[in-house]
Amino acid sequence: MARLVGVTGLLVIVGLTAIVAAVSAASRRYGVLAPIALVVVGLGLSFVPGFPEIHIEPEFVLVGVLPPLLYVAALETSVPAFRVNLRPILLLAVGLVIFTAVIVGVVTHLLLPDVPLAICLALGAVVAPPDAIAATAVARRIGLPRRLVTILEGESLLNDATALVLFKVTVAAAIGTAVGPLAVSKEVLLSAGGGVLVGAIGAVVTGYLHRRTKDPLLDNTISVLAPFIVAAVAERLHASAVVAVVVTGLYLGHRLTTLMSAASRLQMGAFWRVVKFLLEGLVFLLVGLQLREVLAALHTPVGTAVGVTVAVLLTVVLTRFAWMYPATYLARLVTGVRRRDPAPSWRVPTLLSWAGMRGVVTLATALALPTALAGGAPYPRDLFVWLAFAVIMVTLVLQGMTLPAMARALRIPPDDRTQDVLAEATVQQAASRAALVKLEEHADSAPEYVVQRLRGLAEQRTNTAWERLGTNRETPSGAYVRLRRIMLEAERDVFRRARDDGRIPEEVLVRAQRELDLEESMLERTEEE
Repeated sequence: MARLVGVTGLLVIVGLTAIVAAVSAASRRYGVLAPIALVVVGLGLSFVPGFPEIHIEPEFVLVGVLPPLLYVAALETSVPAFRVNLRPILLLAVGLVIFTAVIVGVVTHLLLPDVPLAICLALGAVVAPPDAIAATAVARRIGLPRRLVTILEGESLLNDATALVLFKVTVAAAIGTAVGPLAVSKEVLLSAGGGVLVGAIGAVVTGYLHRRTKDPLLDNTISVLAPFIVAAVAERLHASAVVAVVVTGLYLGHRLTTLMSAASRLQMGAFWRVVKFLLEGLVFLLVGLQLREVLAALHTPVGTAVGVTVAVLLTVVLTRFAWMYPATYLARLVTGVRRRDPAPSWRVPTLLSWAGMRGVVTLATALALPTALAGGAPYPRDLFVWLAFAVIMVTLVLQGMTLPAMARALRIPPDDRTQDVLAEATVQQAASRAALVKLEEHADSAPEYVVQRLRGLAEQRTNTAWERLGTNRETPSGAYVRLRRIMLEAERDVFRRARDDGRIPEEVLVRAQRELDLEESMLERTEEE
């Protein structure tokens, strides 16, 4: 991660993890968005005397952090919703990234005419893609409508692939490698097509392994290895690791219920929640911690640095607005989809335009900029790295902090929860009927009291779903949850005392606690819903 080895490195990692946990806990307590709080804390810690200097290697982000985060995001993405919104997603993930990269590159070249256009376009590719973590974290936190979250999620899943391909092409041109239309087409085809192919093969192989595995621990091990292996194979073949991991994750997430046992899914879900929480937190903290190193390496005159920084920041923000409105309205006229997908209010593209936070991938690609150009052309690499860092800071902190207020000011209506609950209750009733039919078909040899209990459980699930439509202060299901939790705690006390008195061994207590914990976790899930 950061040139850290031995006990010292381990202590630094443990310390950073503790900071992530503390800042995240404080953020939840005071209603602050954790990604923004972590970046700000990192900025402050970077100037604390004696605090370890931590250097981010591009490979750490692109190979070690990005694959698992993209993988778990793809697992959680609805494939039907992704497919329905594929047009706006591609317009943002491909069209907007290219548009932003070109405009930023041209503006930078106009301000720094001695710097070759190719490396200016590379800078545009660096700052073009919104972060895969920040946008969706903020969007979910403030409760945006489901379709907007899907579009932002889809954009963040694919835009890194577009930016990295563009970055490779422009850097190749800047360092003197021959780049023509044929070479660019080959690079795009290999990256996108190769990524889809590798991802599809990875999905099939991983799905086969999940089907053959019954042990939850092995299932989780396969799940952990999958994004890294798929990404490594794609990189080896010069295909897009981002596309490959996303394709694998989308396929497996869509078919997860048919690939893994319930125990494996529960354990995998809990594991990935912890990994996602820690990785996301560390990423934002590490971004903030880079400020001291970035400033120390900046040798460009202050006037030039300030002028170019302001110009690039304005360009990055305004190009998203300039693209979003035509992509929302003009695209419907050109493609003829107005009837099946009516144009939304102007508030929707306005809010999406402001949700362009950049993150760690921008910093990682900036650090991967070449140290020298073809023919010794002038090139202020220190300034370009600073520009990427400034874009991250301003978009993440400014836009991230003001996005909730903008959402409230624009009055974008949230999803109708009543409709969601009604749809769930209707489907649950049909599911319970199907379950009861299966019960009658297979209940011949079962004791009658068992059959009656199972019938009651099916009816209870249906009743619980319909109760959510009511307005009672405490529904029967709510009373059940409250009272059952009190009963479970009483049972735990009895088992603990029995263990302490030597009446049962520790193994019996562990088994009983596990059963009680599983039941309480289901009660907590019901309470959340």
